[in-house]
Amino acid sequence: MEQQPQLEHSVSDGVATVVISNPAKRNAMTSAMWRALPGLLSGLATDRDVRALVLTGAGATFCAGADISSLGAPGDEQQMLAVRAEEALAAFPKPTLAAVRGYCVGGGSQLAAACDLRFAEEGALFGITPAKLGIVYPASSTRRLVSLVGPSAAKYLLFSGELIDTERALRTGLVDEVLPAGELGKRVAEFTRVLVSRSQLTQAAAKEFATGRTDRDAYWAEQARDSGDTAEGVAAFLERRAPRFTYGV
Repeated sequence: MEQQPQLEHSVSDGVATVVISNPAKRNAMTSAMWRALPGLLSGLATDRDVRALVLTGAGATFCAGADISSLGAPGDEQQMLAVRAEEALAAFPKPTLAAVRGYCVGGGSQLAAACDLRFAEEGALFGITPAKLGIVYPASSTRRLVSLVGPSAAKYLLFSGELIDTERALRTGLVDEVLPAGELGKRVAEFTRVLVSRSQLTQAAAKEFATGRTDRDAYWAEQARDSGDTAEGVAAFLERRAPRFTYGV
């Protein structure tokens, strides 16, 4: 029996893993999957057991984009579904990491760019392909891409729709690390253990500041004073032990 397209998820050791699963179509996102993602993320965001999130694809592919056959003729409504999902991922309050194998194209690149970090396995291919379909890429998605890779690299991707390899993706800043074949899972597990061990206070504030938000300085200063994380971090450093941060716990 053919597996139905779906978003699978699990939580283990503080890390939520969301898997894009539509193997028959290289994990292309159906309209139902686009609709489901914001609600899934909302639930994980409020789960105190979740301290980081990994987005990946089933098998050897991350996501080959939107499943056009499930969307019908591309239009404003379909694009809105993808943008809502992308924005929900970008707004996730804890660190997010895209673990990319194989194709990361179209809507797949849109989702990967909305994550805080992107680790890729050698051989992965990235592309943003609306120019092949005569679609205007969303303004918010375009701005996010420009912020990530710069205007010139963004124009290259958007104007041409060409796929780029991991070497070029790393050079432009589209990905943060490239791992040899077979090493991605191990590295992601290792790095997310680091993320889970760090202060959620620091991470949450840094995530907001990195987006350019300028109206929460006083709020985060107050959170720092009240949380006790700073005192605990300094004490742990002086005592040469692992810190026991309590913010968000």
